[in-house]
Amino acid sequence: MKKVSVFSPKSIVILAVLAIVLSLVSSPVFALQAGTAKIDITPKKPVKMSGYGARKGLSTGVHDPLSARVIIFKNSGKRLVLISSDLLGYYGGTAEYMRKAILNEFQLKPCELFLCAIHTHAGPTLTIDKENGHPNNLEYTRQLKGKLIKLIRKGLSNFEPVQIGAGIGYSPVGINRRQLVFDNSGNSSIRLGRNPYGPTDKEVLVVKMTNNSGKAIAALVDYATHATCLGGKNLTISGDVIGLAEQFVEKILGEDVIAAAFAGASGNIDPWYRVLPKFNTEPGWIPEPVLLGTMLGEEAVHTFRNIDKLSGGGDIATAFSALELPGKSPNEPKIKKDAPTSRFNVTAARVGDIAFIGLSGEVLTEIGMAIKAASPYKHTFVITHCNGAHGYLPPEHLYIEGGYEISSSPFAPKAAGMVVKEAVKMLHEL
Repeated sequence: MKKVSVFSPKSIVILAVLAIVLSLVSSPVFALQAGTAKIDITPKKPVKMSGYGARKGLSTGVHDPLSARVIIFKNSGKRLVLISSDLLGYYGGTAEYMRKAILNEFQLKPCELFLCAIHTHAGPTLTIDKENGHPNNLEYTRQLKGKLIKLIRKGLSNFEPVQIGAGIGYSPVGINRRQLVFDNSGNSSIRLGRNPYGPTDKEVLVVKMTNNSGKAIAALVDYATHATCLGGKNLTISGDVIGLAEQFVEKILGEDVIAAAFAGASGNIDPWYRVLPKFNTEPGWIPEPVLLGTMLGEEAVHTFRNIDKLSGGGDIATAFSALELPGKSPNEPKIKKDAPTSRFNVTAARVGDIAFIGLSGEVLTEIGMAIKAASPYKHTFVITHCNGAHGYLPPEHLYIEGGYEISSSPFAPKAAGMVVKEAVKMLHEL
């Protein structure tokens, strides 16, 4: 009897397609991978410290170590490199100096790199100015470039599939610093102090990252405050409130966990205790940077532990925009019609349904809150001091009040609205 096959060529093709589909379902092509690393960047020699122009002396000691941390996401050939460094920022041309080296070394696109600083005012000044920079700071900056490259290389070497999720906590550590004062004649002005009724962004945004077995790998933390518990009289190296919060989170979650913190929109937000001359070692006293750093760190840990919805999927999308914004001369009350424009970088990224927006200046908190409110994502990390150091960016309505952030800004009043519009547009287009 002649045997007849029950499978026609058409049915064989259909079965083959079904087999492929089933294999894709059981083994996702779009599995998110990540690599992490941390490197010590504490200065080994006395250095000029950053953040206060009146401070001239070199550092005299170290209270707590400074670190640079990296989280690298990879999916379907796309990458996102997020660097948090315990520094004031990449001023004096050092942002492009570092970015150029990193982009070239790893063949990254500008939109794939977030080079960020936590804005501690108790760290070393970066400089590439051979004529005016202190030799120890020049050496430190050169070494930092090598360390950042080493950091990223290490992060790229330990990729593994990960699960991520995000959550929101709240902290009272930061307070609006634009204080209204009156002189003896009744004239008003805005000075740096405490304004408990002014706007603040209390959100502590946290990303939780684990491997596929559930082991914690990293925590990304975003909070809007200056790291200025310590003032210009302090000569001790420290990560200040944000750096100490990072160290606390790593201590509690485990030394293998990388806790990378980022400064949110905090141009007008200081810690509750601000510009103190030193760490208070009075018996029984908790030094204010430690107290506030611990408070922030505890809220980050609480938020981290409460995140229970994790995903192993999520594609990556990135974008970069270099804006030329209307400018003004710093410390001039009136804006000239022929004032040159000022540069400002906006970097946007998405990992699944978690968004990041990087801003290259000291952005006042109202601007960050406006971007979050208009973002299409539930969790949007607004990160300042990112991919540049382009000065204070205040919202338009504060120019009539004046004050330090306004007078020192290189931007005209309309600039902030342009940044918000561009950032939100980029987030929608990701």
